[in-house]
Amino acid sequence: MALLDNILSLIDMRSFSSVWFWIVVALFWSTVTHNVLGVSYDMIVQARKKGGQTLEDVQVLVEIHVRRMLSMVRNVGHWMLGFVTATMSLIFVLAFGYGLELAQALFLLLLPLTIIRLMALRLAFRVERERLAADRLLRALLRHRLWVQLLGVVIIFLTAIWGMLRVMSASVLSV
Repeated sequence: MALLDNILSLIDMRSFSSVWFWIVVALFWSTVTHNVLGVSYDMIVQARKKGGQTLEDVQVLVEIHVRRMLSMVRNVGHWMLGFVTATMSLIFVLAFGYGLELAQALFLLLLPLTIIRLMALRLAFRVERERLAADRLLRALLRHRLWVQLLGVVIIFLTAIWGMLRVMSASVLSV
């Protein structure tokens, strides 16, 4: 029991008052908004400006990622859905049923990630169905990135508000 207490004292379970949590949030959203279906934003912008080989490279990268993603979904999608649903339910119950701050922080990171993965899956199905290429593909990728950024702004705001309420209530109640 003393070993567990020592380990838990090293790991600060108060996530919202930890600078490390906010660094993870910033890195998470920076990474998520930089890549769209496996293609970096700067490559999309370059393909839009120059076209040519860069545009072909973007199309090939998107095609590879779309095939890979849809193949995985078609083969084990139901298992992935079950696992993600069970995991998110567990984290939700720990976070808001039992009030664990670490679980709340995890939930506020993983829920948007799940939503973004579903948005990317929807885009992948659209790319496959409509055979998006050239300018239409680039517009779809940039629109997807814009929606991810808007989601990021909303989620970061809500996370900050929730974190401030959590920290303020803990400091007032001396918990």
